[in-house]
Amino acid sequence: MKSFLACAAAVVALMGAAPVAVAADTQLRADIARDYDQRLKDLFIDFHKNPELSFRETRTAARIAKELKALGIQVTEGVGRTGVVGVLRNGEGPTVLIRADMDGLPVEEKSGLPYASTVRQVDMNGKEMPVMHACGHDVHITALLGTAKQLVARKNQWKGTVVFVAQPAEEVISGAREMLEDGLYTRFPRPNYAIGFHVSSDLPAGKVMVEPGLTYSSSDSVDIIVHGVGAHGASPHRGKDPIVIGSQIVLALQTLVSREISPLQPGVVTVGAFHSGLKHNIISDRAELQLTVRSDDQEVREQLLAGIKRIAENVGRMAGLPEDKLPEVRYSTQSTPPTVNDPEATALVRAAILDQLGAENLTTRPRTGMGAEDFAYYSQRDPKVAGVYFAVGGTPQDVLDAAEAGGPPVPAHHSPLFKITPEPAVKAGVEATTAAALALLGKS
Repeated sequence: MKSFLACAAAVVALMGAAPVAVAADTQLRADIARDYDQRLKDLFIDFHKNPELSFRETRTAARIAKELKALGIQVTEGVGRTGVVGVLRNGEGPTVLIRADMDGLPVEEKSGLPYASTVRQVDMNGKEMPVMHACGHDVHITALLGTAKQLVARKNQWKGTVVFVAQPAEEVISGAREMLEDGLYTRFPRPNYAIGFHVSSDLPAGKVMVEPGLTYSSSDSVDIIVHGVGAHGASPHRGKDPIVIGSQIVLALQTLVSREISPLQPGVVTVGAFHSGLKHNIISDRAELQLTVRSDDQEVREQLLAGIKRIAENVGRMAGLPEDKLPEVRYSTQSTPPTVNDPEATALVRAAILDQLGAENLTTRPRTGMGAEDFAYYSQRDPKVAGVYFAVGGTPQDVLDAAEAGGPPVPAHHSPLFKITPEPAVKAGVEATTAAALALLGKS
């Protein structure tokens, strides 16, 4: 333990920041507990009961802005459409960005919680949808406000600038990019570090996981429009069937992962939707495929995306389509590169959290899938911003144990049954984030 903390302190010195203290702030935990009872519990319930869809988070943003202003933080609203930025300056020193995403999902809540959402809202496409915080973003924004209060109260312990970011539209992988395009790093202090966390239903409530390197995969949404020639179903030779062509594309796409990228590199090309035709005996003139593409490496990502276009167009040629009717491949802006934690900054953050929360509250687990997070955009910049994205558990250990023993499964993220036990998750989120920020900021 001592050697790890010494290493972390050495890294800080190399990066030009003051070494972190290694004594736990026993008052911090008590202050967070008091704030939870007096304010954060009610904030969490309010956010959970009133979720909003991506780029529709006007009520949520207004409440966050109000709370930050009440703490004396300089607030700007409407960044990246509905995002909120709060700036807390405290002399010369590093700048640390703390990010929390705030959008809900188009899911009808069936969790059975007494504060379950019954909200419906019109989405970006003009469709009315049920809305639920089915991914824990209510925990994230509650913890952001809790962290803000603790850092304001501890201004005598640090020097520098903190930028609080309440980000819209993470669920459509667009909010971080739009906030950056709207001047997040030019209109406001540019960070040296960016930190944030995601609550996890797979981890024990109140436990924290901080790992260097890859934490989330890249994600790209791709649409393929297959043009055909309509005909009677009884005379297929008189048309060009886009369903057959589309089916051949689906099968050929699987060779991208199995035969074109290294077997040591993970990748996913999933066709999640295939739409064509209206009637049994009519050959349509159009088919639409919707894909999600995942990878852990930028080169592999580019290889997969280029391969999709090559396969789609050449399957069209193989089917005899003219050049002006070849399948169209459209790459959505709803995409993100892999999220990779900076190793030096992660060492500092992990050491601080380890010291503050204790070894018994740090945990680890292998990755279980290729989920994606647009937090990656905050650190994929030039010059580099050192990013650290960690996880906080949200399900009681006895519930996890019961599921492991064959009992009721723990509802997954994005499930209508999803639920987080808020008190330990919010408290741990605030404590870990505050400790991380203090470790990265200059020491007073």
